[in-house]
Amino acid sequence: MISHLIAIALGLAIDRMIGDPPNWPHPVRWIGTAIRKLTKRWNHGPNAFRNGFWLLGTIAVTVFLLVYAVVFWAYSLNAFLGIAVEAVLIASGLAQKSLKDAAMEVYDPLTNKNFVLAREKLSWIVGRDTEGLNESEITRGVVETVSENTSDGVTAPLFWAFLLGAPGLWLYKSVNTLDSMVGYRNEEFEQFGFASAKADDVLNFIPSRLTGFLILILTSNKRSLTMRQRLAEWLRDAPKHPSPNSGWLEAATAVQLGVELGGLNRYRGIESERARMGMPVYPLEASHIKEAVSQMQTATTGFFIIFALGGILFGIA
Repeated sequence: MISHLIAIALGLAIDRMIGDPPNWPHPVRWIGTAIRKLTKRWNHGPNAFRNGFWLLGTIAVTVFLLVYAVVFWAYSLNAFLGIAVEAVLIASGLAQKSLKDAAMEVYDPLTNKNFVLAREKLSWIVGRDTEGLNESEITRGVVETVSENTSDGVTAPLFWAFLLGAPGLWLYKSVNTLDSMVGYRNEEFEQFGFASAKADDVLNFIPSRLTGFLILILTSNKRSLTMRQRLAEWLRDAPKHPSPNSGWLEAATAVQLGVELGGLNRYRGIESERARMGMPVYPLEASHIKEAVSQMQTATTGFFIIFALGGILFGIA
């Protein structure tokens, strides 16, 4: 247990300081290649729904067993080698630095009023149309992305790392990758991607809610609300989101920053009204991007401390 806790701590530190060097091979790319090949083979005919479960099981089990074999081999040779290998595997499955960097790629031109470049950078991290967005809407896109991905990309992988080590983290990452590639409600993937989408919802159920709660209690509330008031607004707004998990992050962020998230988005020219969360006490502006990143880092640190203490107590017992 202590070895795994050390590996998680090192992995978290490596991710925060170094992140993913752009030219390094990344396991998600390999997982994505496998998903594309199996999707091409299985996503057709009357058995698409059933084949979606086969895809989920094949990818998730294979990834888990491969990572487990690597970690087991490393620990069998030497405890220090095992910790080092597991730490690298954990770091490569976290997204703290990449999320921060992506947010700041938009923040920098936005503060310089270079809206053309800010919109272009935003288009790299969101699916909505970015043409013609003003500072407030550009900021909203970044804040929403950082907020919901605090769980998807950081605390949910940590949660499964604490439960099952690096193999657990990569089990989650494989399901999350499946969801991002086939978990769409459209004609092509509605049947085939059903299993992957639901599995991702289940695996992120606890981390998303716990992370949202940590944002509420650990970060600064700009409106000086009492904890009772924060919780009331959070519980009121979080279920409005179409995702069963993302709303718990975005609602917490909106409550703490005193802003309104959600609203009108456009996807390939088609308007989509997203449920509004929070109160528009303050207009969204570039500075809120930095505050959202700070929230992510604070919630992640709190998440780690809680589970590390729990792991230590479990190991002592």
